[in-house]
Amino acid sequence: MPNCHGFRLEETTIDQLQQAFQEEHLSAVKVTTCYLDRIQQTNAWLSSIQEINPDALAIATQLDEERASGKIRGPLHGIPYMAKDNMATNDKMETTAGSWMLMGSKVPRDAFVVSKLREAGAILLGKTALTEWASMRTANMSEGYSARGGQVRNPYNFTLSPGGSSSGSAVAVAANQCVFSIGTETDGSVITPAERNALDTVGVLARTAKDAATALDAIYGIDPRDRFTQDQQGNTPSLESGGYSQHIAHRNALKNARFGLPWDSLWVRNSPEQNDELVKIIQLLAEHGATIVNGTELENHEILVNPSGWDWDWRSKLGFPNESEFSVVKVDFYSDIKTYLGELSDSPIRSVEDMIQYNLDAVGSEGGVPGIHPGFMGGQENFHASAATKGVKDETYRSALVFTHSSSRRGIDSALHNRGEPVDALLVPAGFAQAISVAAQARYPLVTVPAGVNTTRTDIPFGLMLMGTEWSEGELIKWASAIEDAITAAKGSRPLPNWKDHQRRVLPVLYE
Repeated sequence: MPNCHGFRLEETTIDQLQQAFQEEHLSAVKVTTCYLDRIQQTNAWLSSIQEINPDALAIATQLDEERASGKIRGPLHGIPYMAKDNMATNDKMETTAGSWMLMGSKVPRDAFVVSKLREAGAILLGKTALTEWASMRTANMSEGYSARGGQVRNPYNFTLSPGGSSSGSAVAVAANQCVFSIGTETDGSVITPAERNALDTVGVLARTAKDAATALDAIYGIDPRDRFTQDQQGNTPSLESGGYSQHIAHRNALKNARFGLPWDSLWVRNSPEQNDELVKIIQLLAEHGATIVNGTELENHEILVNPSGWDWDWRSKLGFPNESEFSVVKVDFYSDIKTYLGELSDSPIRSVEDMIQYNLDAVGSEGGVPGIHPGFMGGQENFHASAATKGVKDETYRSALVFTHSSSRRGIDSALHNRGEPVDALLVPAGFAQAISVAAQARYPLVTVPAGVNTTRTDIPFGLMLMGTEWSEGELIKWASAIEDAITAAKGSRPLPNWKDHQRRVLPVLYE
């Protein structure tokens, strides 16, 4: 990657850029231009960037003028980032969730996190491609594919999955097309692509834990339009006290750590080859003074963890829809998307039924029928399932909501409690998607740290994930940054993409 006016932009951090700004080696305009050049150089191969913000350079110019007048908004002032294309931006860009059906529609306002990042002085370079409708339309589709964006490619191996659904957001950071990015997650949509692109994540996708925490500090807070964010009151750190960035730690912090290994619950069905490599990382943590406690199992993990792989409706398939995550998701989606679509202007799409019909009418590009399109082999069965509910919160919905929420929380908390000898966090293979699902249902935080690359076969990165209890984000950031520091000291910096099989264009991509 070429230098940017003499500055090494590849793998640069937020702190390094701010120092370059302060010393006047760089400006926001120069950095933005260099990232736009990088996107021009690489995006034809990766398809990670769906749209460039036509106002990016104008925003950078304004921020440079503010800096020159002595106004610096904070650590993200002048820092370029990307946002996933299901995040509303009330500007000249589209918000389409990767589907042609929303092209030309207008959102009434910025998404809360986008507005917060604008206030913080971050520069929105553009929108990233994603698994269409954030993987909601069908369980059988190519991860990272959308009708509008095409297939996002993993820069480590172009024939294999980039992870989804925040595929473009992860690839953009991994390939140094921006400093950090924002994705969205219901069940694995940030963690999975972060792991498969050697990134750190706490909801933000970044190359270091420090960068992720800095961006998180800019976006957390109470959204007056989202009642669920009200729970943050009294449970999150104030920015005045240092926010989440105050928890960034050196590897020396591992001397006081106690980590649990839920082996029978979450490790035993993961890839043995990957487990062998992750165990080496765990041994490294022990060498730095961490106490590793085996047998910290999740209570009732037999009914929490699908032995056959990720499937958010697996309990229904066993005859227990009242214990299924999807029994909740399909009902909420029907009502929530109707509310969202109802606020759009210049759009004929107002309901799940309209979405289904559009995909049938545009079957060649949108694959509304199973088996027609290699990117959407399942068609849109999840949309049909959602439409069938009409958004009615019946007894099955209410029972499933209570069961999934309470049982997953009991499972994680029991493992952390460890029969009266508590551990600080659970260590889990980030590639084991069922573990992500348990945390998602509990509404508990996760963070993943790059742990290595499968050099013997796929060249795909793998990560080590930390799982905690409610409101433990600060602690997880502490341990993730300490682990990252230990790994970096032992193995060097994050492995860079090697663009394996970059001339191959398989669809669907393979998942290994």
